[in-house]
Amino acid sequence: QVQLVESGGGLVQAGGSLRLSCAASGRTSSRYAVGWFRQAPGKEREFVAAISRRNGITYTYYADSVKGRFTISRDDVKNTVYLQMNSLKPEDTAVYYCAARDTIVVVTNTNGYDYWGQGTQVTVSS
Repeated sequence: QVQLVESGGGLVQAGGSLRLSCAASGRTSSRYAVGWFRQAPGKEREFVAAISRRNGITYTYYADSVKGRFTISRDDVKNTVYLQMNSLKPEDTAVYYCAARDTIVVVTNTNGYDYWGQGTQVTVSS
């Protein structure tokens, strides 16, 4: 079993930055692929970014809507995955969730993840 705890959300003005953290505990492994998703009020949960490591190489994946503005990274010593969010827009406002799956293969659908955090609110004001 893996437990995930997100932190770092808050209120920021458009154009500002936030860094989200996802701390993992329990049966963690550097083999796990980790993704960030978000859910705005009245909308479905959507993929934001994901990261995996294979044969010493780190692979990252991004939704088109955040490419060039968000950066996902991981520190396997600290069992933490980060989401650096720059140039934030009001449409980025949502609850952000991290999720992990017990494989190195990344998928972008929510059904593909085994473990989820409780979420952290990000609000971007215009």
